[in-house]
Amino acid sequence: MMQGSNTYLIRPNHQHKFKPAVVKEYIREIVRDRLSGVRYNPEEVPELCRSLADSIKDKVKNAGLDRYKLVVQVVIGEQRGQGVKMSSRCLWDADTDNYAEDVFMNENMFCVAAVFGSYYY
Repeated sequence: MMQGSNTYLIRPNHQHKFKPAVVKEYIREIVRDRLSGVRYNPEEVPELCRSLADSIKDKVKNAGLDRYKLVVQVVIGEQRGQGVKMSSRCLWDADTDNYAEDVFMNENMFCVAAVFGSYYY
C-alpha cells in the first residue's frame, strides 16, 4: 500500500459531495428529454420507469459521486386531474447524505423521480 493514500475517507471533499441542485438538474434534463410528447401507456410504463431510473443513476454516478450508494425511484402515472402525495423518510448522516427530486407533467402523465445519495464510509 502506498504511503499517504487514505482509503478511509469519512467525509467527501466539496467537489465530490452530493449536491441536490445539480442532481435535480440531471433528473430534469433526462426526464424532460425522454417524456416530452409521450402519451401514457400502462404497458410501457414499467420499462420506461426502469430505463429512466438507470439513465438517471448512470448520469449521477458519472458525475464523480462514486463513493455514494444511490437509490433512484421513478413513479409514472396517468394524469387525470387527481392529486397525488408521496413522502419518504431516511435515517442517514445529514452532513454527507442528501436527495434530489423533480416532477414532470404533461397533459396525460406525471412522473416523479427522486435520487437518494448515501455516502459510503
